[in-house]
Amino acid sequence: DGLNAALKKSNKRVILLWLAGGASQLETWDPKPGAPTGGPFADTPTDIPGVHISELMPKMAKRMKHSCIIRSLNTKDGGHGGGADLMLRGRRDEPTLKYPDLGAVVAKELGRMDSQGPDYVNFYTSTEGRGSAKTTPGFLGARYGAINLYDGKKLSLPNIEKLDSVTKGDHEARADLRNFLSSRFDQGRGLASVKSHAAAYARVHGLMSCEKLFDISDEPQYIKDMYGPTQFAEQTIMARRMVEAGVPFVRVSRAWWDSHGQNFETHLEMVPELDRVLSALIDDLKQRGMLEDTLVVTMGEFGRTPKINGSLGRDHFATAWSASLHGGRTVPGAVYGKTDAKGERVVEGEI
Repeated sequence: DGLNAALKKSNKRVILLWLAGGASQLETWDPKPGAPTGGPFADTPTDIPGVHISELMPKMAKRMKHSCIIRSLNTKDGGHGGGADLMLRGRRDEPTLKYPDLGAVVAKELGRMDSQGPDYVNFYTSTEGRGSAKTTPGFLGARYGAINLYDGKKLSLPNIEKLDSVTKGDHEARADLRNFLSSRFDQGRGLASVKSHAAAYARVHGLMSCEKLFDISDEPQYIKDMYGPTQFAEQTIMARRMVEAGVPFVRVSRAWWDSHGQNFETHLEMVPELDRVLSALIDDLKQRGMLEDTLVVTMGEFGRTPKINGSLGRDHFATAWSASLHGGRTVPGAVYGKTDAKGERVVEGEI
C-alpha cells in the first residue's frame, strides 16, 4: 500500500500517440535504404552515433537522446481489431475474464480518488479504425474507463456543461446544499456506498471545471506554431495540458496509416506531421520540467510489409515492426532489437 501511495504521488504520466491503421516501420524507425524492400526514401543519421532513422523525420533525428526505439516487435496478429487488442491489452481476453487496456491500468495505478480531473482521456475523432481500437476497463470496472472524445468539431467532455437556465450562483448553491445533506446523512453511518456516492458527485462537479483543458486559445502562439496547425497537433497540445493538470493517461489517435495503396505518398504526408508533433511535444515537456515524469509512446496495431505490392502499397505486417518510447526516464538513445537487411524478420531481441 505504501508503494502504491508513493506511485500515485509521483506525478508519472503517459501520452500514447496511437498510429491507427499501422504506420510503416520502414518509413519511420527502421529504414532499409538500398534494399529491394526499402522504398524511395533515404535514411538520416541521428544525434546517437550509428543510429539512423527515416529522412522523413529530421526533427526527431536531433532528439533521439530522449528516445528509445524498439525495432523487434513480432506480434503475429495482422488484423486491425486483434492487433489493437493485443497492443492495448497485452494479452487475449479469456472466456470469463475481460482484461483492461493500458490506459485503464495506468488510471488505476496512478489516478487519485480525490482528483477532480479525468483519469483516462481518449481522443479518436477519425472514423477509420475507431471500432477496432476501443478502450475497455475490463475487470477493473467503469470507474477506470476512458472518457472518449469522438466529435472533432467540439472537443470537450460530453454532457458536462451547466445548463444556461441555471446561474453560476444557483449551481454552486445546489452543490453546497447537496454536500450539507450528504454529510448530515453520513454522520454515524460511515457506509462505503454513501462515501462512494458523495465522491461521484464531487468528481462530476470537478469535471465540469475541466473545460479549460480543452481550450487552447490561451496557449502562446509560438507553442501552436511549434506543434503545427493540424487537428493531431491541437489534440496533442490538449494532451500535454491534461497531463500537466494531473491526468495520468491520454491517448491521441492519428488515423489512417493503412496504406495498401500509395504507401509512399501517404507516409510523405503523415510522417513529417508525426515528426513535427512528436518533437514539439518532447521540447514542450522538457521546457516545463515534465519530460522525465511523462512517458510518450508511439505505436499502432502492427507495421507494414517489407514487400511492396502492385499498388505501390504495403500491407499489414505483424512479424517485424517498430514502436518508440520518449521521455519518462527511458534509456537515452537506446535501440532495442534488430531486423534483417530487408526488414523481413527479427534477428535480435524479439518482443
